Amino acid sequence: MALLVPGGCVRVGFSRPAHVRRRLTTFATVSPTRGDRVDWVEATSGFFENDTRPIMLFDGVCNLCNGGVKFVRDNDRNRRIRFEALQSEAGKKLLRRSGRAPDDISSVVLVEQDRSFIKSEAVVKIMEYIDLPFPQLAFFLQFVPLFVRDFLYDNVANNRYTIFGRSDACEI
Repeated sequence: MALLVPGGCVRVGFSRPAHVRRRLTTFATVSPTRGDRVDWVEATSGFFENDTRPIMLFDGVCNLCNGGVKFVRDNDRNRRIRFEALQSEAGKKLLRRSGRAPDDISSVVLVEQDRSFIKSEAVVKIMEYIDLPFPQLAFFLQFVPLFVRDFLYDNVANNRYTIFGRSDACEI
């Protein structure tokens, strides 16, 4: 059995009869915390200092994603959502805050002040913010199992450039 503790992995042994004794091995280690690590929540807290609206991160060169942003903008009369391209410096920082790699442009991400949503969860959450009838539709979509929603999402996302094309620059 291995227990995770700050700075590494500790092996714990138990005494058993000789015929039951097994060799214990370390299966994972944790790197010690270094002083140069960045707290991305703290580093990006300025994005929510004066404006607490969530930020929708999207692939800036994807025609489907740009169309999605235009759709959300057109159906968000109260301007409850902000937008940022995943490829921008701010987008990369917010991706890190969300636990994603800074070059991961595979999914739409909705970053709220205290939480982030990815893939189909982000789409459903965005629908809750925009005008009628989308919050009601989001209510019903939450009953579709996440693995089914994400499977459909991934199939569209993985083929978005082939189906919808891409532009040379972010249109927003």
